[in-house]
Amino acid sequence: MSSKALIRISLGIYLIIFFSYLLGPLVVMSLTAFNSSGFPSVSPWACFTFEWFNVLWNDSAIREGIFYSVIIGLGTVALSVSMGLAASIVLTQVWPKFRSTYYTLIIAPILVPGVVLGISTLVFWDRLGKFLGAGDGSMLSNLFHNGIFLTILGQSSFIASYAMLVFVARLQRFDPGLTEAALDLGATHTQAFRKILLPFMRPAIASAAVLAFLASFENYNTTTFTIVDYKTLTTVLAQKVRLGINPSISALAFIIITLTVFAALAFEAYRRNQARQEAVKQGKAKVKSGGILPSFMTGNPAAIVFVLLAFVAIVMIGTAQKYSPEQCKIQVREAKQAEIQRRIKELQEQRLIKSQSEARQGPDIFGTPEAQEDSGGKPSGAFGGVFAPGNLSNGAEPEEPETQKPSGGSGAFGGVFAPTNLDNGGGN
Repeated sequence: MSSKALIRISLGIYLIIFFSYLLGPLVVMSLTAFNSSGFPSVSPWACFTFEWFNVLWNDSAIREGIFYSVIIGLGTVALSVSMGLAASIVLTQVWPKFRSTYYTLIIAPILVPGVVLGISTLVFWDRLGKFLGAGDGSMLSNLFHNGIFLTILGQSSFIASYAMLVFVARLQRFDPGLTEAALDLGATHTQAFRKILLPFMRPAIASAAVLAFLASFENYNTTTFTIVDYKTLTTVLAQKVRLGINPSISALAFIIITLTVFAALAFEAYRRNQARQEAVKQGKAKVKSGGILPSFMTGNPAAIVFVLLAFVAIVMIGTAQKYSPEQCKIQVREAKQAEIQRRIKELQEQRLIKSQSEARQGPDIFGTPEAQEDSGGKPSGAFGGVFAPGNLSNGAEPEEPETQKPSGGSGAFGGVFAPTNLDNGGGN
């Protein structure tokens, strides 16, 4: 086997292991959303069902958490993208010797634990409200103690740093001479920013907005301290996990994964279609017509996969309206009851056999001679026959007591108290 073939095989094995580790838990959790078992599990498989999606839809706490998560996410996107864009532009304009220090200060919130950011945000705005004289019940006090407002501020404090990194990467490809030329031609700084820099930064703004929204949507450490009286999706899920979960959480995970895959495929299909159209305009590619597939799917694998997955999703939604797993559930319930009865019967038989065996052996704790004969002459019983008769004399026969004969020197005291001893054997 050549070295190139060995490298390809090793690379293939590594990719299989890597993607299994990366995507395996997501696949398993998605499968649990379609199992009728009351706890998220794949094995043993009970019945294929869509009921957990109905349970998820009827869960008011999750619906409320998703609503507030979206509201907070949009607010965080607006604030963090604005701060990140401003910070990146200042980074390119700041004095070069101060640039590294400024960059460190902007990146620092990423290194701070989310718990610290949440607590510090809560304490800072509370103290600021008291410093400004906002009394209880006033509009300013309500704003500084509003969970949505505090969560947006707390999340934006570090998500803006992520957005700034995206903008810095884009600005490295920007030619400052374009802005300088516009200024030389009489444009103001606002016009130069709006006409030249902003269109160039548009792809980075879209990427930073998506990144900021996803980071806000899944954040827990900071949100749990700043949300106060409201609930986001992450805090609701954390509370459900503590109290016990059902596969409706898996149904939510499946929906999120599916939407993420659809969004990624749609973006990739759009990007490939734009690149193909740009190549056609530049004369680097020709327009293909007369094919079976639509034009946007020609040479676009992402678009093909997206359409196939959309078709599968539509079929699943249509099937969910008619499919009923009740008969399967009845069969599974009967099978479980039969299995329980079989186990109970086995335990009863084992106990009966054990009791009969103990009855045949007998509970002889003193090791009688009959029990010894049954056990081959060996002492039996709970104490090994140590209290059996004759054990103290090592099995010797007990001697008959002899009749005491009068003797002059017998007795306990040598016969001194014998009746005939007082008169020395004489008569009365």
